[in-house]
Amino acid sequence: MLEEVRKERQPEFMGRAIELARTHMRAGGDGPFGAVIVKEGAIIAEGYNAVISRKDPTAHAEMMAIRRAASRLDSFHLGGCEIYTSCEPCPMCLAAIYWARIEKIYFANTTEDARNIGFDDKVFYQELQRPWAERQIPAQQLLREQALAVFREWQGKADHIEY
Repeated sequence: MLEEVRKERQPEFMGRAIELARTHMRAGGDGPFGAVIVKEGAIIAEGYNAVISRKDPTAHAEMMAIRRAASRLDSFHLGGCEIYTSCEPCPMCLAAIYWARIEKIYFANTTEDARNIGFDDKVFYQELQRPWAERQIPAQQLLREQALAVFREWQGKADHIEY
């Protein structure tokens, strides 16, 4: 029964994500992206792109919705949730969706649609495929042994929480 309710309401949920994109783009000049997170057939969190207004490169619609859902559920684990986003998630948002353990992604526009209006994530996807030495931003490993000591300490903590 709940699955039937979800399917019936999918256009409503996606419509809300699209409306968030439109409303906040018009209001403040931020990017045209919106997202909602749904649990048990109801919207529990909304997000919209606020990169420019917050001066925060991580303030993508999906990230904002995930932060609000985690706060509302008082949990970093969003199992049982679905995300509806007005555009296919970028690599950062996709990783956050996986870390949050969101169970399903619905999207409207594609990365190609976004590329066509100037939001090109292709370079990020390509960079992630390259070895560190070949990436555009140089990276160098330092102090691994000291950092490994912290990892070992965390592993030995009786109260550490896996995520």
